[in-house]
Formats: sequence, C-alpha cells, structure tokens
Amino acid sequence: MTMTLYCFGESGHSYKAALALQLAGLDWRPQQVDFFGGETRGAAYRAEVNEMGECPVLVDGDVKLSQSGVIQQYLSDTYGHFGGTTPEEKREVLRWVLWDNHKLSSMAGMTRFLMNFLPEDKRPAEVIAFNQGRLKSAYGILDAHLKGRDWIAGDGPTNADLTCCGYLYYPEPFGFDRGDWPEIDRWLGNIQGLDGWKAPYDLMPGSPADRA
Repeated sequence: MTMTLYCFGESGHSYKAALALQLAGLDWRPQQVDFFGGETRGAAYRAEVNEMGECPVLVDGDVKLSQSGVIQQYLSDTYGHFGGTTPEEKREVLRWVLWDNHKLSSMAGMTRFLMNFLPEDKRPAEVIAFNQGRLKSAYGILDAHLKGRDWIAGDGPTNADLTCCGYLYYPEPFGFDRGDWPEIDRWLGNIQGLDGWKAPYDLMPGSPADRA
C-alpha cells in the first residue's frame, strides 16, 4: 500500500520524513499541505489529519503519525532502514535526533522563516541575531563531531543524518554557508551522493516560487 506524507516543500521537518521515505526506496506519495494558506490551522485539517495542526503527517494504512522524528523511527522499526544496527548505535541515533530537534532544526526553521517568509518590515532583527548566534554554536558542534567521520552515527547513513540535514540544503539565506563549515559541507555531499537523493523543492510539492 502506498504511504501518504502530508508535507510542503518549504518545510525542513517535512523534508526529513520525505528523505527517509525516498532514500529507503519505499512506496509513498506526497500530499501537499497549503501551510501558507492556513490549512494546518483549519478545523478540517485538525479533525481529519492532525489535531495539533502539525506537518508532516505520515499515513501508512491504519497508522497516522506526526513529528518527523517519530515518523523516522516508525519507518526504521517497520521497514528496517536508518535506525542503527546495535543498541548502542540506536541510542546514538536517537541522541542526535533529539539534539537536532532542540538545537539545530528548531532554530534554523524559525530563523529561515523570520528572514524569508515574513514581510521585510516585520522581521525582528534582534531575534534573528540571537537565533543565529545559537545556530553558530550548533554548527560548530556538528562540524567538530564530523571530523574524521562520514556519518553522524555508525558506518552508514542513519536517521541522525537525515534529521540534522533537514534545513541545510535550502537556498534561502538564514545564516548558514556550507563553505564556512568544511566537515558539514563534506557530510552534506555524502548525503547528496546517496541513490535517490533529491533537494527539498524537487522532492516535495510547494515552493516560494509558487507564491511569487
């Protein structure tokens, strides 16, 4: 049965789930969510798709899940991809998924939104600068960890990689330049080299150009 992923191209959290599906070669289809049109705030979405108004949402038969980390873990548990091969590795994958959700993607997603998807006169410069300071620290942690390593956890790609890269391929400026972080740059290239890899706007429907 074909799985459905409620998602939209601008969403890095959606990209994490979509990339896990894509790189695992699973049977799935994207269902575009009109986030910028307010779909996730609507009564129908919250009644029929996700009560929390979240995106992405994966539907696999009778299973319906939100939160990209939960979706990735479900796919690993059910289909056997990217979850780690030993108990120690599985814990390390989870450690980096949680770190990313708290320290990297949360800040990157918010900062990118504030800098690119709000009207220019409503962009809070002090908040953006504060977020970018926190992000610089996170980039440094990830860059140092990747020195001498091809992947974040273990000898191959895992959910740790697929979550931490979630916002780092987007073209909109939010203070991240691959050239400033050589180990991250190399690692992102490793992910791009995986069979089936696609950039966010090529993998999922929806992009800023659609609203231009």
